[in-house]
Amino acid sequence: MQRITAFVSAAILSTGMVAAPMAMAQQDSSAASGSDQAQQGVQTQNFSDQQLQQFADASQQIAQVSQKYTKQLQNAQDKSAQQELRKQANEEMVSVVKDSGLSVKQFNAIGQAIQQNPQLMKRVQGMVQQPQ
Repeated sequence: MQRITAFVSAAILSTGMVAAPMAMAQQDSSAASGSDQAQQGVQTQNFSDQQLQQFADASQQIAQVSQKYTKQLQNAQDKSAQQELRKQANEEMVSVVKDSGLSVKQFNAIGQAIQQNPQLMKRVQGMVQQPQ
């Protein structure tokens, strides 16, 4: 069980790399309207089982992408090579999320909700454990 928690946490952390520019843009537009932030908080608690399963599946794939690029980043010769690798990793992770059927915004919202809600974390952990 700790291994699953660590995996999901690692996947969530690695997704922070995915949409940092998108998340910042979303935060800027949300800051313009406080009601948007309040609505987003309410929406994060109403995820369907299908969305949570999509998140679990995408998280597994993102963890694999993250591992692959982490090794490459460690061996990169210079900062420009690292920057290019990060760009490639971000693009690949965004593609994984979109292929899962979720938007990056939905994926990030589920990730944030999981970090704040232990019951939701357990639901997603159960989905990761179950074979499809």
